Amino acid sequence: MKKDLRFITGLFVFAILMIAMVPCQPAFAATAAEIDRDVDSALQKLYDKTPAAKELAKIAKGILVFPDIVKGGLIIGGQYGEGALRVDGKTVGYYSSVAASYGLQAGVQKFGYALFFITGNALDYLKKSEGWEIGTGPSLVIVDEGVAGSLTTTTAKSDIYAFFFDQKGLMAGIGIQGSKITKVDK
Repeated sequence: MKKDLRFITGLFVFAILMIAMVPCQPAFAATAAEIDRDVDSALQKLYDKTPAAKELAKIAKGILVFPDIVKGGLIIGGQYGEGALRVDGKTVGYYSSVAASYGLQAGVQKFGYALFFITGNALDYLKKSEGWEIGTGPSLVIVDEGVAGSLTTTTAKSDIYAFFFDQKGLMAGIGIQGSKITKVDK
């Protein structure tokens, strides 16, 4: 039993180290122009499918968009993607999203997500942090179809709203996950 626990712990540590090295790999890194193109396309798809996102964009202080997150795992999992922060429709910075997870999980999935920063304080927190871990800092609301149906610019009272879109592939299971967003140079 102890041997199994040490083996699983070792695999978990190895996976985290491998995921941490992904941003250092130039082969995976997209150019600024590629990221901007993908962000434009992702936002248009999101606005077409979810009118609440388009309305929220009108009052958002900034929108951080990750158009292509790739997630995979078999017991130990990880995900990575790059995106851009838009303020007043213009890119003001590039970010990576990295996560590791452990638990009952299997599969590969690709998706995108956008974070709508409603308050200036929430946007400042992102800009000033050395790497923001989702779940710490400003309050975050995940917007699903039920929430999106009743969300308006007057009911938006939280700091940040997250919209997920373009999900492809299959990832099943439960697990513990930590996601970190870090500014990158392009």
